[in-house]
This record gives sequence, C-alpha cells and structure tokens, in this order.
Amino acid sequence: MIPDRIAALLDFLAVADRLKRVERRGCVLLADGTARRENAAEHSWNLALVAVLLHGEIAGPVDLARALTMAAVHDLVEIEAGDTYAYDPVGQATAAAREAAAADVVFGTLPPDLGQRLRALWEEFEARETPEARFAMACDRLQGFLQNILSDGLAWREHGVTHAATLGRMQPAMAVDPVFASLIGQLYEKAAAGRMLG
Repeated sequence: MIPDRIAALLDFLAVADRLKRVERRGCVLLADGTARRENAAEHSWNLALVAVLLHGEIAGPVDLARALTMAAVHDLVEIEAGDTYAYDPVGQATAAAREAAAADVVFGTLPPDLGQRLRALWEEFEARETPEARFAMACDRLQGFLQNILSDGLAWREHGVTHAATLGRMQPAMAVDPVFASLIGQLYEKAAAGRMLG
C-alpha cells in the first residue's frame, strides 16, 4: 500500500472516531438509574445490530453488506454538521445543506476512490430509492424510536414531542415491510402505556 494512502486512511479513521463525541437527543439509561445522551457512534452500532437481526425477517431481498455499510456511514456527516434533532423543524430546514457541506469535508479526507464510494452510499441512504437504503432508513428510525422507549420517553418529554409528530417520521419506516410496522406498532403501544408522548 502506498504511504500516502495509508496516511489518508489513518487520518479518516481519526476523523471518524470523532463520531463518538456527537451527542444525540435520545438518552441512554445507565445501570445506576441516571441518564446521559446517546452518542452517534452508539446509535450507528445499534442500528447495524437492528439490521443484522431484521435482515432475515423481512419479505424482500436486501443486500445486507450494502445496508450495513450505509449504517456505518450514514451519520458521519454529523462530525462536521452536528446532530439535527428529528423533531426540530428549524434545524431540519437547513440539515440537507449543512450535511452536504459536511460530506465534502468528511469524505474528502479519504483517497478519492474511497471517498467517492462512501459518499455515494451516504447519498443513497439519504435518497431512500433502493431497497437497501429503505431498509437501512427503517432500521435507523426503529432504533431511534426504541431508544426513546428504553429511556422512558425522556427526550420526547423534554422536547414536548407528541404522538402525531412521530407519525410523519415513523410512517415511511412502517411502510418498508410488515415487520417494521409490527415492531413499531408494539413500540407505540409501550409509549401509550407509559404516557411517553404528548
């Protein structure tokens, strides 16, 4: 391997490690009963696990390796752009532009062939036009919703998120496959039972 390529790969991995510092709004309950914000790297790992578990459960064919690669790269732009809360309309209005600019920086640290490949996968995830992108998106939405349930709706309550507000975000995931509709439906029941959503 060429020394410049080695250096670029190591530089990118150092940049990617910063995803651990990007806080999300969702919370993680700790063993001692306290809570802290989930970081984007934890989210990406958990999303990948959801994909591994559900890949064999859904009806349609999905290239798991491609979906897992999207899971690994889908939030890397947050290293530069920060996390945009799903229920923040002001932040959502500028998210696409901020994330596209961040993608230039983050994927630009890689050798051009790898940078173009990972950027294309990030763009595919964002466009949600392929079965793999729709599957990865549904896993992403399911993970975020589950994280809110596991933390007893702490972030939802903190931000006044209503049941109606979540439907617009969760409907596309539920439409991907009946498995997602069933799982998310069960989570809605838990949210209702715990009065987690306004």
